Amino acid sequence: MKKLILLSKLFLIVLVSNNYCCAQVKTKYGDNVSTLDGIMKAYYDVVTVKKGEKPSYERDSLLHFGNVQVGWVHRSQNGKMVFKYVSLKEFHRLSDNGAAAQGFYEKELSRKVEKFGSLYHVWSTYESRTTSTGPIIERGINSIELFYDGTRFWILGWFFNAERKDNPIPPQYLTK
Repeated sequence: MKKLILLSKLFLIVLVSNNYCCAQVKTKYGDNVSTLDGIMKAYYDVVTVKKGEKPSYERDSLLHFGNVQVGWVHRSQNGKMVFKYVSLKEFHRLSDNGAAAQGFYEKELSRKVEKFGSLYHVWSTYESRTTSTGPIIERGINSIELFYDGTRFWILGWFFNAERKDNPIPPQYLTK
């Protein structure tokens, strides 16, 4: 009986110790990248920029795997749907001055997750505004690829498509 009690105590010590050694992984900006919820929160927080402030390229890059590509669907001048595919650095160059000048707030409305091993695919429905309480300027879906290395998540790339009259968000992507 004493051995059983001793073994139980040892098991509890190991269990508690294991929880401490597997604590949250945070970036230097405090973003919890050890959980899917944590990295998704950081993904949306990092694009939020108050009018007149500069986006944090470093903070964003700490969420992403090296040399990631990102992209979006848009309508060309001739009306054809095209896909723009650029490096994360190029995306910042193209978009961040506008975000800083006007302000940009984006939040997640719904999320659908598919997982196989260490790879995750997230369909994340969003809405965007220029102020936290202003009118919605865009809604759409982010398609985000992630890798979990056993301690933290890395964003491998993301792509988005905005909602339009001819491209409404399907109901299944508007529910939690």
